[in-house]
Amino acid sequence: MSKNKKLCLLGVVGLTLLSGCTKGYKEGIYTGTATDTYGGQNNTATAIVTIDVDGKITDVDLDTTYTKDGVQTTKKTLGDEYGMFGHEYGSTVGEWYQQVEALEKYVVDNQGIDKLELDDEGKTDAVSGCTIKIDALYSAIDSALQQAKK
Repeated sequence: MSKNKKLCLLGVVGLTLLSGCTKGYKEGIYTGTATDTYGGQNNTATAIVTIDVDGKITDVDLDTTYTKDGVQTTKKTLGDEYGMFGHEYGSTVGEWYQQVEALEKYVVDNQGIDKLELDDEGKTDAVSGCTIKIDALYSAIDSALQQAKK
């Protein structure tokens, strides 16, 4: 085999191996939802996942509807007023939106949720700074990523 053919074959093998490392997502913005029954409310967990032209997850936006004092809103919109950090719920890790930001970053950094395992309570030890129940958010992310698969 000539040197040029060997280099060409090596290049094809290299590209094949590299393409095998991708998750096979389609470019676009995908939305997934799931029902979150935490606290006895039927809320909607939503995941908006952005995939770039190369099939990489570039952004994840997570939120959950919530009714506080009779007003329908979202947990992110409430921000510090959700009252999780050091107040009503006694969290020492951070407010709900801060913990969700850690989960969003995890999904982008790990290009998905394949390595994310949940315990019987719907929580995970895999995301530093996130001690909240994430089972509904996990399902919403999974729904969005299923739509994004090629």
